[in-house]
Amino acid sequence: MKALRERLAVLIRARYPLLMLLTHEEIRAERMLGKLAEGARQPMYLWSCAEGLVSPDGEPEPGTQRPVAALDAIGVIPGPALFVLRDVHPFLDDPEVVRRLRSLTRTVGRRRQAITLISPVLRIPDELAKEMLVLDVPLPGREEISRLLAVLLRSQNIDTPPELFERFIGGSLGLTEEEIKRLFARILLAGGGFSEADLSELVEEKRKVIRRSRFLEFWSHPERMENVGGMDNLKGWLRRRAAGFSPEARAYGLAEPRGLFMLGVQGCGKSLMAKAVADLWRLPLLRLDVAAVFGSRSGREEDSLRETVRVAESLAPAVLWIDEIEKGFAGRGDAGGEAFGAFLTWMQEKQKPVFVVATANEVRVLPPELLRKGRFDEIFFVDLPDVHERLSILDIHLRRRSRDPHRFGTTQIAEETDRMSGAELEQIVVGAMFRAFAEDREVDTEDMLEVAREMVPLAVTMDDALKELREWARPRARPASLDRRRIDFFEGWDESG
Repeated sequence: MKALRERLAVLIRARYPLLMLLTHEEIRAERMLGKLAEGARQPMYLWSCAEGLVSPDGEPEPGTQRPVAALDAIGVIPGPALFVLRDVHPFLDDPEVVRRLRSLTRTVGRRRQAITLISPVLRIPDELAKEMLVLDVPLPGREEISRLLAVLLRSQNIDTPPELFERFIGGSLGLTEEEIKRLFARILLAGGGFSEADLSELVEEKRKVIRRSRFLEFWSHPERMENVGGMDNLKGWLRRRAAGFSPEARAYGLAEPRGLFMLGVQGCGKSLMAKAVADLWRLPLLRLDVAAVFGSRSGREEDSLRETVRVAESLAPAVLWIDEIEKGFAGRGDAGGEAFGAFLTWMQEKQKPVFVVATANEVRVLPPELLRKGRFDEIFFVDLPDVHERLSILDIHLRRRSRDPHRFGTTQIAEETDRMSGAELEQIVVGAMFRAFAEDREVDTEDMLEVAREMVPLAVTMDDALKELREWARPRARPASLDRRRIDFFEGWDESG
């Protein structure tokens, strides 16, 4: 918020006549503008359609509830001033309101005045597109939340260990100031002393708040990397960048990791790996429903995108997971709309450490500018697992179901499940267990082999499409898995030698 206040101060001194602050936090934005006006020794006038134009001494100007009347009143106020107009966006369809605003932009700068609109909705008439500068108000950051929590704890004489204090701050990122205050008050009223147990309530509150956006989902329990079979090449790449968001990396001269694009065969663990990145790097995980953002046809795609980016950046450093990105971006190009262009610009220019992990099953339908260098650090192709990876995947799924893999002939099963995906291998384990359970006995190797022999892999039914995808990926993407053929050759050479 401090950075925004400093930028606004510069803009007002530079005689920018018309500004818009995009936020749901009206009170917080007004408080910031009040400090700004006080520092610049400018009186601040507030307007709403309910109260009209209210002077700095708190007196409302009679008959100014209508925006046209309020703008007429602003036009005759002399001397330096800051005019703050709340929720003007419903009236920006009125040609008379737009004309009054355009006229005022010619005069307010000369009088050392500025008009600032506060709105949760981005709506700019074409006539004002070149006159109005839009600024997003960020959600409370660590410094603001730290002050809020410190004041509350002092007032209640609660002593919280520094490590727990920091975890409460981190857990509050992504919430508005009022949401944070209400949550902290609820913890106090419930008899909690901001203990370890209260953190779960905070996480649940964040999940509910973020879910209201319709486009974002907060994952409090990402998948563990050890539950991802294979993809050793990609795992190594991720581990080498695990400390990429640290101050030490900045001091060394490294930029923060920007993003990862995974394309490949359905059911081979792309989404699982996306969730595991957040666990490996110990970062919060947000899932973006890109199809909902760009497929809503509501005309408010850019608003939705701005809100999504604002929440993601408030949690930074964080992982933003975009699953099956082609569902939202397929067929879009340079003419694909302002929201699409804004998203590409954000990915290219983003200043906050939000690591974007995107997955796709069909990459050829995506606009080429999405995959341009600078938006993602690397593109990886996730192919069907080889025999070694199938063995690892079978072990993982047996252990997750409390079965010892050493009791099964997993090597034979891995060898007989060529061209099967990770998801299909999981279903072999599940299907075998259902078979044994129905007969009231323990599952064995033969159950798994029988299920495998009955299954027709997706790679067989989509053989042509898979070949085309591999051809596309070969010169454009790195393989997520190690080339085991070379390893097997040298291991065999060592044994024979």
